[in-house]
Amino acid sequence: MATEALTTKGYITHHLTNLTFGQHPDGTWGFAHSAQEAGEMGFWAFNVDTLGFSVLLGVVFSLIFWRTARKATTGAPTGLQNFVEWVVEFIDTSVKDIFHSRNVLIAPLALTIFVWIFLMNLMDLVPVDLIPHAAQLAGVHFLKVVPTTDPNATLGMAFGVFLLILFYSVKIKGLGGFLGELTLHPFGKWMLPFNLFLEGVNLISKPVSLGLRLFGNLYAGEMIFILIALMYSGGLVLGLFGGVLQWAWAVFHILIILLQAFIFMVLTIVYLSMAHESSH
Repeated sequence: MATEALTTKGYITHHLTNLTFGQHPDGTWGFAHSAQEAGEMGFWAFNVDTLGFSVLLGVVFSLIFWRTARKATTGAPTGLQNFVEWVVEFIDTSVKDIFHSRNVLIAPLALTIFVWIFLMNLMDLVPVDLIPHAAQLAGVHFLKVVPTTDPNATLGMAFGVFLLILFYSVKIKGLGGFLGELTLHPFGKWMLPFNLFLEGVNLISKPVSLGLRLFGNLYAGEMIFILIALMYSGGLVLGLFGGVLQWAWAVFHILIILLQAFIFMVLTIVYLSMAHESSH
């Protein structure tokens, strides 16, 4: 889509606009036909592409692991079984190294977070024009294929983890113990307002930093792919140079994709481990 029909600004804007469904100013519901229309839809607008690809990749992850578990054998394992067992063992080791309490939810949660985020990040390696162009041929004007470049998705996952932190903090420590940590640490009862401010900021910063870190890294990676794709419309020499750059960035981006999924998973385990620890 990097052609003369689109300006550079229009091309970039097109690739960074979600397929948004919401209420128009006239009261009718439908899809936005521009970034401005999407912005005018307000809070109750839905990024259909983010939701669709997130659910689809979640289903793919679940089906692959479920099917592998059903067909697992003690004999010579298949390549897929080897890979799944390696991933599960890696996650299990990471949880045991970080989380020292007992909770059967943590390991499955860590596995789901790591694989699901990795698959969503992996969509960034699909050529930037391939799926959006196919969608345009089907009459869908906007389509973002990387869910983790949408802050609604990354912050949604982060606040889901935040709710678990609050739940286990109250469950393990009791409401009084949890409130005591917020108000009496680190300087004691005589500095209660200051303690509450420090601990409150520390608590709220966990989901915000967790979600924005993932979003920022993947959004920057997507932007670089889009800028490189613009080079294909600059002639043969510039296009060949763009191809080399895109290949090099894709190889480096594999590290970012894995690292960001791993960081989100590890921080989730760390935060939940802290929620299970009682301070005296």
